[in-house]
Amino acid sequence: MGNVGNLRNKFKEASLNREDLRPDPVDQFAFWFRQAQEADLPYAHGMSLATASASGEVTSRIVLLRYFDDKGFVFFSGFDTKKSAQIAENPQVALIFPWLILERQVKILGTAVKIPAKESLRFFATRSKESQIGAWLSQSSGVVSSKSILRARLEEFKRRFREGQATLPDLWGGYRVIANSIEFWQGRPSGLHDRFVYTRVGDGRWKIQRLAP
Repeated sequence: MGNVGNLRNKFKEASLNREDLRPDPVDQFAFWFRQAQEADLPYAHGMSLATASASGEVTSRIVLLRYFDDKGFVFFSGFDTKKSAQIAENPQVALIFPWLILERQVKILGTAVKIPAKESLRFFATRSKESQIGAWLSQSSGVVSSKSILRARLEEFKRRFREGQATLPDLWGGYRVIANSIEFWQGRPSGLHDRFVYTRVGDGRWKIQRLAP
């Protein structure tokens, strides 16, 4: 059994004060996201997506943030997957950006909604041919008996789309997470971590509160 009880972090990278925060959480996220990119963090756009079924079964996995704006945070997925099935039953989700080297994390709680097909198509058209074919492979997360079946499917899609771009799969597209709250966490020494949460209180209006570590 591994013993991790003695592991310690010094948390000396930075601090987060109320006067440092932008009034809008998306602007604050954009600022931190830019710093994560400038620090060359691997997969700075990688985020943990937690979903739950109507019965309360919780599932978490890593997905990639593709773009964000005042409307929300967008990722793409096959619609014939467990995450999509759980979102259909319970659209309340959680996102975590674990920027651990910067001793930071961002937690977003909100509602996941499918984006319009035209918006998915616009993004799909910007992808490489390889990524477009990959979207066809990722439509389903069902059980397969061997990797050779996946290879055969890949070759089938390559033949189908030998000329020109691949078409948008019917069972693939984007979800937008519309945030209800966005929390920014900055590690600090002695467990006195800085935590601030933005909570939506109206159309375009947010309340900012400091939380206990």
